Amino acid sequence: MSAVDASISTPRARGSLLVAAAALAWSTGGILTRLISTDPFTMLFWRSFSAALFLIGYVLWRERRVGLTPWRDAGWPGMAVGFCFGFASTCYVLSLSLTRVANTLIVLSISPLIAALLGWLVLGEPVKARTWAAIAAAFAGIAVMVANSVVAGNALGDILAFGPPFAVATATVLIRRSQSVRMAPSAALAALFAMLFAAPFSHPTAVDFEDVPLLVAFGVGQLGLGMILFVTGARLIPAAEASLISILEVVLAPLWVWLLIGERPSTAALFGGGIVLLALCAHALLDARDARSLNAPY
Repeated sequence: MSAVDASISTPRARGSLLVAAAALAWSTGGILTRLISTDPFTMLFWRSFSAALFLIGYVLWRERRVGLTPWRDAGWPGMAVGFCFGFASTCYVLSLSLTRVANTLIVLSISPLIAALLGWLVLGEPVKARTWAAIAAAFAGIAVMVANSVVAGNALGDILAFGPPFAVATATVLIRRSQSVRMAPSAALAALFAMLFAAPFSHPTAVDFEDVPLLVAFGVGQLGLGMILFVTGARLIPAAEASLISILEVVLAPLWVWLLIGERPSTAALFGGGIVLLALCAHALLDARDARSLNAPY
């Protein structure tokens, strides 16, 4: 085995690759919403339906169980986490449909900072000075971007983009409070909740034939597979490294729509997004440095 093969075979390297693959899968969400011709609620319905089937099958295969046992074991905390992620998924698709992909992803990227803020408010967890600084910088960058969207008439899409980070942060707090929450069963519940949210406003039979494979890719590949890759990889590396690698989604998603269909981020999005990304990267790098220091042999 070569030195390169040996380095890739380590758990930490595998974890990094899996999280990077998850970010790559998630980054296709923007371009898929632009390529699918159906309305946003019908898109959300079929995305959630296909993701639910895929994730339920994965959970039953992974747990080697039948019936509702994995979800019953998760209990009400697992249900609550699934509801939060379902709400996040709904806001994500609607936001992408109403504003630029770059805007949605930039706002979405602040989830770890919102989780730290809610952890402080709800659980009394201490927040480091650098986290406060990163939160302030991130919101300053977003303010620049949103102010421009108000002028351009995209404000509703930007407002909806705040739904996912707050919902994911709430789910993170719930997970910290209860050790019974299993991410894969909760992700399957999230897809079912999102499908229920979309159902009253969707037209499931009014789908063009050419949209069917794109809708399946949106549900199974972008959401379902992305979630499985992240959950598997994040167990193998420190949380700070997982957060840092996940920022790859924020960079790639606007890039795909720029290269493939010519949707350019606005000047305000580039400027405000740059501030947000610098804040997130600096925060994650400092966390990763601290984690290495704590684990270093002396």
